Amino acid sequence: MANLNIDSVKQRTFDAIVIGSGISGGWAAKEFTEKGYKTLVLERGRDVKHVVDYPTTNKMPWEFPHRNTIPENIQKDNPVVSKCYAFKEDAQHFFVKDKEHPYVQEKPFDWIRGYQTGGKSLLWARQVQRWSNFDFEGPARDGFAVDWPIRYEDLAPWYSYVEKFAGVSGNKDGLPELPDGEFLPPMELSCVEQYFKDFLAEKYNKQRHVIIARCAHITGNEEYYAQQQRVKCQSRNLCQRGCPFGGYFSSNASTIPAAMRTGNLTLKNDSVVHSILYDEEKQQAKGVLVIDAKTKESIEYYAPVVFVNAAALNTNLILLNSKSDRFPNGLGNDNGLLGKFVAFHNYRARITGQYEGFMDKATFGRRPTSGYIPRFRNVFKQETDFLRGYASGFNAGRSIDMDSEGLLGDDLKNNLLNPKYGPWRVGSHMMGETIPKEDNYVALDGTQVDEWGIPQLKISIDYDDNDEKMIADFHEQLTEMYTQAGFTNIKTYDSKQAPGLDIHEMGGVRMGKDPKTSLLDKWNRLHACKNVYVTDGACMTSTSTQNPSLTYMALTARAVDHAIKQLS
Repeated sequence: MANLNIDSVKQRTFDAIVIGSGISGGWAAKEFTEKGYKTLVLERGRDVKHVVDYPTTNKMPWEFPHRNTIPENIQKDNPVVSKCYAFKEDAQHFFVKDKEHPYVQEKPFDWIRGYQTGGKSLLWARQVQRWSNFDFEGPARDGFAVDWPIRYEDLAPWYSYVEKFAGVSGNKDGLPELPDGEFLPPMELSCVEQYFKDFLAEKYNKQRHVIIARCAHITGNEEYYAQQQRVKCQSRNLCQRGCPFGGYFSSNASTIPAAMRTGNLTLKNDSVVHSILYDEEKQQAKGVLVIDAKTKESIEYYAPVVFVNAAALNTNLILLNSKSDRFPNGLGNDNGLLGKFVAFHNYRARITGQYEGFMDKATFGRRPTSGYIPRFRNVFKQETDFLRGYASGFNAGRSIDMDSEGLLGDDLKNNLLNPKYGPWRVGSHMMGETIPKEDNYVALDGTQVDEWGIPQLKISIDYDDNDEKMIADFHEQLTEMYTQAGFTNIKTYDSKQAPGLDIHEMGGVRMGKDPKTSLLDKWNRLHACKNVYVTDGACMTSTSTQNPSLTYMALTARAVDHAIKQLS
């Protein structure tokens, strides 16, 4: 029996364990396996293989029973996820349903999740912007949170590394607040977007900009991406269904297959991570306790290094639930800050308008990105009564009016076959930086558990006065910019949505220089448990205004490089 036990432990021992297969977990898997390390990736959801498990990817509109809308009974059963813009008939199978994975909302929070191989990398909006030193230096300069232990120079080569592999379409704009990257050919701005770009540059002395948004879509260098079995973006705009061409970056199309090709990857689906196991004698993590999602059986896996990439809030949950004599309040939680200082992006504000110019022009085809207005408030100096700032999208297009009301026969046919273009419609949405605060936190609920016996996550996150002032400023500044540009019928909106629908929750296991005020060091290691790394959104010290996924990728590749050096 002793030999059988030894063999069993050997079969469950790896060089590295990665928890989660989403954007950051996929990168950890790729980096470890390509360096020759036998790597176990634990995914709590089902397996989704590239191409073969995208059941709606080539369906026509009429092939959906409800014409791509969600029936009322499903909406009632899923009041949270139904609020997400991408939760439609063509992609609902990639979303976690509310009743299946409950959580406790101490304050309203719309937690959007995707439990499957690839996680939310199948569903993300694919916007990728680098941070600048204005972002990394923000907390120290502006007196909130704690100082980041790294700067742009530390991450710049890793940004380049992941951009080249992922494929990023963009333009070299030369903006210090939004560093340029390793870009494939950019998408085009429409004529009205180009007009607004030129107008802002002149009106605001080149201090406010419109650029084409940088997106993780292949638009060139086809031979290189063919080696990944990916081809050029087809501009279908059906990305949330899963892209059979691999035209946009996802774990399923890129990093997971790359890891598989090495022969060093073991991917275990339906593996709900209960906790990380701590070796009291060696004073380091020794592995992971997993519960089979279907059978509810427990099993342990072992490795000398563990990467936690379960997505920000689940990463917090796992660490909080990883209790031992050494860490009675959660792994690495000597300072009691685990789960605290969580932040997000403020997406509540929008503005729309119309433009009467360029009536002889229209857009043709589809484009999987938009214009983008980088942050222009409080960049070079503090100029408002709120901290930090916001970026925003900018989109301009003409609607097509097909009048069918009250018509029959030839009149109906002629109107449908000869549509008329409406006016140019313009719009922007705000992407505001929120300030991490100790009273924005997640914790383990004391009474309620999930079906695997793991405490449910209790979420207490809300807006504050800084957010409200930022919304007011966005409405004021964008209204002024729209008005000056000659846009009309300008309307502002505040959705009043709860935090969470931005799907950019960050923090709780923040990086920092001082173990007394942070959980992770500059290499993304737990200060108090050096062989556990966190490189997903949980590690973020602050949020900036940029979409965060590219930064997770770069941090992950950098951290794996460090971990390998420590292992060897």
